[in-house]
Amino acid sequence: MRFAGRVRFVNPENMSPLSSNSIALLIDADNSPAGKIDFIMAELATYGVVNIRRAYGNWKKRGLLSWENQLHEHGIQPQQFFDLVKGKNATDMGLLVDAMDILYTKDVQTFALVSSDCDFTPLARRLREDGKEVIGFGERKTPEPFINSCTKFVFLDDAEDERVKAQPAVKAGDELKNNHKLMTTLRNAVRATQDEDGWSPLSPVGQHLSNQGPFDHRTYGFKKLSDLFAAIDSFEVRENRSGGVPRIFVRRRPDQKG
Repeated sequence: MRFAGRVRFVNPENMSPLSSNSIALLIDADNSPAGKIDFIMAELATYGVVNIRRAYGNWKKRGLLSWENQLHEHGIQPQQFFDLVKGKNATDMGLLVDAMDILYTKDVQTFALVSSDCDFTPLARRLREDGKEVIGFGERKTPEPFINSCTKFVFLDDAEDERVKAQPAVKAGDELKNNHKLMTTLRNAVRATQDEDGWSPLSPVGQHLSNQGPFDHRTYGFKKLSDLFAAIDSFEVRENRSGGVPRIFVRRRPDQKG
């Protein structure tokens, strides 16, 4: 079996473009579903160009056969690591060593780590210490320490490829308001970017949310950040079309402040 071998265009509600962003995609194939790679590649295309594409595993295992066509289709380089002893493989260590080599020898701004394994928590933290953006992809079973160590984390359970375009169930307003962590995060982002009237442009709000931790409005079932705010009656959302360019603003309702 043989194996072969984009512009930071982020939703304007969240961040500004960074066309030169270079991305290293490192996949723990033992702990990642091959069927989600189309979604992963489409997601990363909004952040930049995936120049380095590697998948790690023992490719002699039948359990990894589903990855074969995906590797060909997306130009992902398989990295072979045999099981050292029964029940123990060297995949994790191989990925970690390559990540550190890329960190010190390549001009890469973003690392995409695809795994549901908590063992990559120290790696994510180390990459962020060097000022790198770390985008994690994994299933909802992924332990929180790894999720929270990433700049952003995308749950693959909620994602379907572009042919399906499924969305997770939309959370109700009351359910969102009862989520203390979410509400604190949203309030802090609005407070940090508001003008004298309390209004905050949504783009800086989105950037502040990302700076606080691995926040993604799609986790709550909303395609746009503005839709998430609009679903919570503690906030007001308005659109300003002055100058011909629509801009969205959000603020806490005056009777909700305190």
